[in-house]
Amino acid sequence: MWHLACKNCKYSTLSAARESIEPYRRPIGRLGPTRQEKSAHCTLRAHRTQTFRRPPLSRTGQPRLRRLATRTGARMAAPASAADPGTAFKLLVSCPTGLPRSRVSVKFHQSFDRIPHPDAALEESINEIWNQRLQQNPSLYSGTKFRDGGNVLHYKDGPNQELRVSLHLGLTDYRTFVGTNLNPSWEKFLVPSEDDSVHCQHMSNPLGNGAIVETSDEKIIVLQRSYNVGEFPGYYVFPGGHSEPQEIGIMSHQTDEEDLARLNDRVSQEMFDGIIREVVEETGVPASSLTDPVFIGVSRREMNVRPTAFFFTKCNIDSIGVNELYSRAQDGYESTKLYAVSVEELQGMAQRMPGCHNGGSLYELMRNAVKSS
Repeated sequence: MWHLACKNCKYSTLSAARESIEPYRRPIGRLGPTRQEKSAHCTLRAHRTQTFRRPPLSRTGQPRLRRLATRTGARMAAPASAADPGTAFKLLVSCPTGLPRSRVSVKFHQSFDRIPHPDAALEESINEIWNQRLQQNPSLYSGTKFRDGGNVLHYKDGPNQELRVSLHLGLTDYRTFVGTNLNPSWEKFLVPSEDDSVHCQHMSNPLGNGAIVETSDEKIIVLQRSYNVGEFPGYYVFPGGHSEPQEIGIMSHQTDEEDLARLNDRVSQEMFDGIIREVVEETGVPASSLTDPVFIGVSRREMNVRPTAFFFTKCNIDSIGVNELYSRAQDGYESTKLYAVSVEELQGMAQRMPGCHNGGSLYELMRNAVKSS
């Protein structure tokens, strides 16, 4: 989440999100996934879109949902009764077998920064929206984030032919995110192209992170967002936020070629350190209880084209223990409840998950890969 968005207040105040989202809240048809991913290998989708919609409606016109409950039997908040465009997503890359840190590299370069839009008026709207936000809340702070500039899959030479992924990252900030991704006219920033990096070249697109955390009793940890946050209040999300450039001393790009290799390695390590840090802060579980995370893919919300890199990790604490630790979480202000759910329950919750946080499909692909191996 945007921890650096406000200097003095812990709550996000993204009223631009509401302005951008509310016009789209209307019932639409619910369709199943257009294609099932059956491969146990990473599949890059840079040139073909796979958009997921919500499950079909029942005879009464309401979504077919399971009643969700925690292990103690507490009833969970009811999902939306109509299809929500904010939950539609696209898998940019899926790695069902999971890639460890050694097989995920980063190319951090200014060439992956956002390209200004040629329309001067549209570009100026970024400053206008940001100034409006500052008038409403002078404490807002434009923190720096890593920008998603695409990715490349490749095989390492050798007898094992290991599949690897290289994440292309630039820099962006909160001001540009509010002015592009959360702009009511966000679609005008997009470029007609099947290449996602070109399609989104004028967007801020900070790369978020999300974790599929499996407890020792094989439950999945899901949080319900507070109603005080600006983006998708009350929705279900996985623990996560953003890897932070400041954590490794990055405030801007550097030009020293000799240090680029070491810098790329540090940024790659921050991708993995950052997700563990987010899980610890948002759930309260100790880092020592978590296994080394593996990268399982990138999901992007169709609305506002916001991307999130997903990781999988196991926790050696059971769901009851995790719930007890949650009450002491450092970052609990962004969420109000923690749920430990089964795979079946997770599928029902997807109807109230923002598209950028719909890593449950990546988890399902991973489970299928394990079964077929």
